[in-house]
Amino acid sequence: MQLSSTHTALRADRFSGSDLSPQRSQLSVKLADTRALVEAAQRLRYRVFVDELGASIDRHDGRDVDQFDALCDHLVVIDEQRDKVVGTYRILPPWGARKLGQRYCETEFRIDALRPLLNDLFEAGRACIHPAYRSGQHGAVLSHLWSGLGRYASQNNVKYLGGCASVPLDAGTSDLSALRAELMTRHLAPIEYRIEPIRGIPDLVSPDGGKPSMPALLRAYLRMGAWVCGEPAWDTQFDVADFFVLLPVQRMAPRYAKHFLGGATTL
Repeated sequence: MQLSSTHTALRADRFSGSDLSPQRSQLSVKLADTRALVEAAQRLRYRVFVDELGASIDRHDGRDVDQFDALCDHLVVIDEQRDKVVGTYRILPPWGARKLGQRYCETEFRIDALRPLLNDLFEAGRACIHPAYRSGQHGAVLSHLWSGLGRYASQNNVKYLGGCASVPLDAGTSDLSALRAELMTRHLAPIEYRIEPIRGIPDLVSPDGGKPSMPALLRAYLRMGAWVCGEPAWDTQFDVADFFVLLPVQRMAPRYAKHFLGGATTL
Protein backbone atom coordinates (compact mmCIF):
# COMPACT_ATOMS: atom_id res chain seq x y z
CA MET A 1 0.00 0.00 0.00
CA GLN A 2 1.16 3.52 -0.72
CA LEU A 3 1.34 6.24 1.87
CA SER A 4 -1.88 8.24 1.73
CA SER A 5 -1.75 12.01 1.36
CA THR A 6 -3.92 12.37 4.46
CA HIS A 7 -1.47 10.46 6.64
CA THR A 8 1.44 12.46 5.24
CA ALA A 9 -0.28 15.69 6.24
CA LEU A 10 -0.93 14.39 9.75
CA ARG A 11 2.72 13.59 10.27
CA ALA A 12 3.81 16.97 9.00
CA ASP A 13 1.43 18.67 11.44
CA ARG A 14 2.62 16.61 14.40
CA PHE A 15 6.22 17.82 14.12
CA SER A 16 7.35 21.32 13.36
CA GLY A 17 9.00 20.85 10.00
CA SER A 18 9.25 17.12 10.76
CA ASP A 19 12.97 17.71 11.49
CA LEU A 20 14.12 15.84 14.59
CA SER A 21 17.84 16.66 14.32
CA PRO A 22 19.46 18.10 17.46
CA GLN A 23 21.54 20.30 15.20
CA ARG A 24 22.23 20.70 11.51
CA SER A 25 25.20 18.83 10.04
CA GLN A 26 26.06 16.66 7.06
CA LEU A 27 23.63 14.09 8.44
CA SER A 28 20.09 14.97 9.48
CA VAL A 29 17.22 12.88 10.82
CA LYS A 30 13.56 13.59 10.25
CA LEU A 31 10.19 11.98 9.70
CA ALA A 32 9.57 11.27 6.03
CA ASP A 33 6.95 13.83 5.04
CA THR A 34 6.80 13.16 1.30
CA ARG A 35 6.08 10.10 -0.82
CA ALA A 36 9.56 10.43 -2.32
CA LEU A 37 11.24 10.11 1.09
CA VAL A 38 9.13 7.09 2.05
CA GLU A 39 9.98 5.42 -1.25
CA ALA A 40 13.68 6.22 -0.75
CA ALA A 41 13.49 4.50 2.64
CA GLN A 42 11.80 1.48 1.04
CA ARG A 43 14.51 1.30 -1.62
CA LEU A 44 17.20 1.36 1.07
CA ARG A 45 15.41 -1.44 2.91
CA TYR A 46 15.30 -3.48 -0.30
CA ARG A 47 19.00 -2.93 -0.92
CA VAL A 48 19.92 -4.06 2.60
CA PHE A 49 17.39 -6.83 3.24
CA VAL A 50 17.11 -8.33 -0.26
CA ASP A 51 20.26 -7.49 -2.22
CA GLU A 52 22.64 -7.75 0.73
CA LEU A 53 21.01 -10.20 3.15
CA GLY A 54 19.02 -12.33 0.72
CA ALA A 55 15.49 -11.85 2.07
CA SER A 56 12.69 -13.33 -0.02
CA ILE A 57 10.41 -10.45 -1.03
CA ASP A 58 7.91 -10.85 -3.86
CA ARG A 59 8.47 -7.46 -5.48
CA HIS A 60 10.43 -6.43 -8.54
CA ASP A 61 10.44 -2.63 -8.28
CA GLY A 62 13.41 -2.39 -5.92
CA ARG A 63 11.36 -1.44 -2.84
CA ASP A 64 10.54 -3.32 0.35
CA VAL A 65 6.85 -2.56 0.97
CA ASP A 66 4.25 -4.28 3.14
CA GLN A 67 0.76 -3.61 4.48
CA PHE A 68 2.09 -1.80 7.56
CA ASP A 69 4.02 0.93 5.73
CA ALA A 70 1.04 3.13 4.93
CA LEU A 71 0.22 3.68 8.61
CA CYS A 72 3.78 3.88 9.92
CA ASP A 73 5.90 6.93 10.64
CA HIS A 74 9.22 6.58 8.83
CA LEU A 75 12.37 8.01 10.37
CA VAL A 76 15.04 8.74 7.78
CA VAL A 77 18.65 9.82 8.11
CA ILE A 78 19.70 11.94 5.16
CA ASP A 79 23.19 12.70 3.89
CA GLU A 80 22.59 16.36 3.09
CA GLN A 81 25.67 16.67 0.87
CA ARG A 82 24.62 13.77 -1.34
CA ASP A 83 20.86 14.25 -0.88
CA LYS A 84 20.15 10.58 -0.19
CA VAL A 85 18.57 8.48 2.54
CA VAL A 86 21.28 6.45 4.32
CA GLY A 87 19.36 5.10 7.32
CA THR A 88 15.75 4.39 8.22
CA TYR A 89 13.53 3.05 10.99
CA ARG A 90 9.77 2.79 10.88
CA ILE A 91 7.34 3.16 13.79
CA LEU A 92 3.78 1.84 13.91
CA PRO A 93 1.85 3.98 16.44
CA PRO A 94 -1.12 2.55 18.37
CA TRP A 95 -3.67 4.41 16.24
CA GLY A 96 -2.13 2.99 13.08
CA ALA A 97 -2.24 -0.53 14.50
CA ARG A 98 -5.89 -0.09 15.47
CA LYS A 99 -6.78 1.00 11.95
CA LEU A 100 -4.95 -1.98 10.46
CA GLY A 101 -6.29 -4.38 13.07
CA GLN A 102 -2.84 -5.90 13.50
CA ARG A 103 0.76 -5.23 14.50
CA TYR A 104 3.79 -6.62 12.72
CA CYS A 105 4.76 -8.64 15.80
CA GLU A 106 1.45 -10.51 15.55
CA THR A 107 2.65 -12.12 12.33
CA GLU A 108 5.37 -13.86 14.40
CA PHE A 109 4.15 -14.04 18.00
CA ARG A 110 1.07 -14.77 20.08
CA ILE A 111 0.92 -11.51 22.00
CA ASP A 112 -1.98 -12.11 24.40
CA ALA A 113 0.14 -11.13 27.41
CA LEU A 114 0.75 -7.69 25.90
CA ARG A 115 -2.92 -6.83 25.29
CA PRO A 116 -3.11 -4.50 28.33
CA LEU A 117 -0.24 -2.42 26.87
CA LEU A 118 -1.35 -2.12 23.26
CA ASN A 119 -2.99 1.30 23.53
CA ASP A 120 0.39 2.68 24.60
CA LEU A 121 2.73 0.46 22.54
CA PHE A 122 4.67 1.94 19.62
CA GLU A 123 6.23 -0.77 17.47
CA ALA A 124 9.56 -0.02 15.80
CA GLY A 125 11.09 -2.10 13.04
CA ARG A 126 12.75 -2.39 9.63
CA ALA A 127 15.86 -0.57 10.89
CA CYS A 128 18.69 -0.50 8.38
CA ILE A 129 21.73 1.55 7.41
CA HIS A 130 23.38 1.91 4.01
CA PRO A 131 26.50 -0.34 3.96
CA ALA A 132 28.81 2.60 3.24
CA TYR A 133 27.64 4.39 6.40
CA ARG A 134 28.12 1.73 9.08
CA SER A 135 31.61 2.59 10.31
CA GLY A 136 34.31 5.23 10.26
CA GLN A 137 33.27 8.81 9.70
CA HIS A 138 29.73 7.72 8.83
CA GLY A 139 29.20 5.69 12.01
CA ALA A 140 26.93 8.43 13.33
CA VAL A 141 23.93 7.19 11.33
CA LEU A 142 22.82 4.84 14.10
CA SER A 143 23.19 7.65 16.65
CA HIS A 144 21.01 9.87 14.48
CA LEU A 145 18.34 7.16 14.28
CA TRP A 146 18.36 6.81 18.06
CA SER A 147 18.24 10.58 18.49
CA GLY A 148 15.25 10.82 16.17
CA LEU A 149 13.52 7.89 17.84
CA GLY A 150 14.05 9.49 21.25
CA ARG A 151 12.54 12.78 20.20
CA TYR A 152 9.65 10.95 18.59
CA ALA A 153 9.09 9.10 21.87
CA SER A 154 9.19 12.33 23.86
CA GLN A 155 6.85 14.24 21.54
CA ASN A 156 4.33 11.38 21.39
CA ASN A 157 4.42 10.55 25.11
CA VAL A 158 5.50 7.00 24.32
CA LYS A 159 5.16 4.70 27.33
CA TYR A 160 6.17 1.41 25.71
CA LEU A 161 8.47 0.87 22.75
CA GLY A 162 8.66 -2.61 21.30
CA GLY A 163 9.74 -4.48 18.24
CA CYS A 164 11.53 -7.46 16.75
CA ALA A 165 15.31 -7.53 17.11
CA SER A 166 16.70 -9.78 14.40
CA VAL A 167 19.63 -12.19 14.57
CA PRO A 168 20.85 -13.63 11.23
CA LEU A 169 20.78 -17.40 10.88
CA ASP A 170 23.28 -17.68 8.03
CA ALA A 171 25.93 -19.06 10.41
CA GLY A 172 23.61 -21.68 11.88
CA THR A 173 22.09 -21.84 15.34
CA SER A 174 25.15 -22.39 17.55
CA ASP A 175 25.81 -18.69 18.15
CA LEU A 176 22.08 -18.06 18.46
CA SER A 177 21.91 -20.68 21.22
CA ALA A 178 24.58 -18.87 23.22
CA LEU A 179 22.85 -15.53 22.69
CA ARG A 180 19.49 -16.99 23.66
CA ALA A 181 20.97 -18.41 26.87
CA GLU A 182 22.39 -15.02 27.82
CA LEU A 183 19.15 -13.20 27.05
CA MET A 184 16.99 -15.70 28.93
CA THR A 185 19.30 -15.47 31.96
CA ARG A 186 19.92 -11.74 32.15
CA HIS A 187 17.21 -9.89 30.22
CA LEU A 188 14.01 -11.95 30.35
CA ALA A 189 10.79 -9.99 30.87
CA PRO A 190 8.61 -10.58 33.93
CA ILE A 191 6.26 -13.49 33.39
CA GLU A 192 3.24 -11.23 32.79
CA TYR A 193 4.92 -9.85 29.62
CA ARG A 194 6.10 -13.11 28.07
CA ILE A 195 4.83 -14.12 24.67
CA GLU A 196 5.25 -17.19 22.48
CA PRO A 197 6.52 -17.47 18.91
CA ILE A 198 4.14 -18.80 16.30
CA ARG A 199 7.07 -20.54 14.60
CA GLY A 200 10.06 -21.28 16.81
CA ILE A 201 13.66 -21.91 15.83
CA PRO A 202 14.24 -25.58 14.95
CA ASP A 203 17.25 -27.57 16.14
CA LEU A 204 18.62 -25.14 18.70
CA VAL A 205 21.75 -26.77 20.14
CA SER A 206 23.14 -26.38 23.63
CA PRO A 207 25.46 -23.36 23.89
CA ASP A 208 29.18 -24.16 23.91
CA GLY A 209 30.01 -21.60 26.59
CA GLY A 210 31.52 -19.06 24.21
CA LYS A 211 30.60 -15.38 24.38
CA PRO A 212 27.88 -14.74 21.81
CA SER A 213 27.91 -11.88 19.35
CA MET A 214 25.00 -9.48 19.71
CA PRO A 215 23.53 -7.20 17.03
CA ALA A 216 24.12 -3.52 17.80
CA LEU A 217 20.43 -2.65 17.82
CA LEU A 218 19.60 -5.37 20.34
CA ARG A 219 22.55 -4.36 22.53
CA ALA A 220 21.38 -0.75 22.54
CA TYR A 221 17.85 -1.72 23.61
CA LEU A 222 19.16 -3.88 26.45
CA ARG A 223 21.47 -1.16 27.72
CA MET A 224 18.50 1.17 27.99
CA GLY A 225 16.56 -1.33 30.08
CA ALA A 226 14.55 -3.34 27.55
CA TRP A 227 13.36 -6.87 28.25
CA VAL A 228 13.28 -9.84 25.91
CA CYS A 229 9.75 -11.23 26.05
CA GLY A 230 10.57 -14.90 25.55
CA GLU A 231 11.78 -17.34 22.94
CA PRO A 232 12.70 -16.13 19.44
CA ALA A 233 10.51 -16.57 16.38
CA TRP A 234 11.78 -17.79 13.03
CA ASP A 235 11.14 -15.27 10.28
CA THR A 236 11.41 -17.48 7.22
CA GLN A 237 11.07 -14.57 4.78
CA PHE A 238 14.21 -12.89 6.11
CA ASP A 239 15.81 -16.09 7.54
CA VAL A 240 16.43 -14.49 10.92
CA ALA A 241 15.59 -15.24 14.53
CA ASP A 242 13.45 -12.44 15.94
CA PHE A 243 13.44 -11.66 19.64
CA PHE A 244 10.60 -9.40 20.72
CA VAL A 245 12.01 -6.64 22.91
CA LEU A 246 9.89 -4.41 25.13
CA LEU A 247 11.15 -1.14 26.56
CA PRO A 248 8.96 0.50 29.22
CA VAL A 249 10.27 4.04 28.93
CA GLN A 250 9.94 4.63 32.68
CA ARG A 251 12.48 1.82 33.24
CA MET A 252 15.15 3.69 31.35
CA ALA A 253 18.21 4.62 33.39
CA PRO A 254 18.44 8.43 33.86
CA ARG A 255 21.69 8.74 31.89
CA TYR A 256 20.14 6.97 28.91
CA ALA A 257 16.85 8.83 29.27
CA LYS A 258 18.68 12.15 29.18
CA HIS A 259 20.40 11.23 25.93
CA PHE A 260 17.55 9.31 24.32
CA LEU A 261 14.75 11.71 25.23
CA GLY A 262 16.68 14.92 24.77
CA GLY A 263 16.80 15.70 28.48
CA ALA A 264 13.29 14.60 29.45
CA THR A 265 13.67 11.85 32.07
CA THR A 266 9.92 11.27 32.43
CA LEU A 267 7.15 11.16 29.86
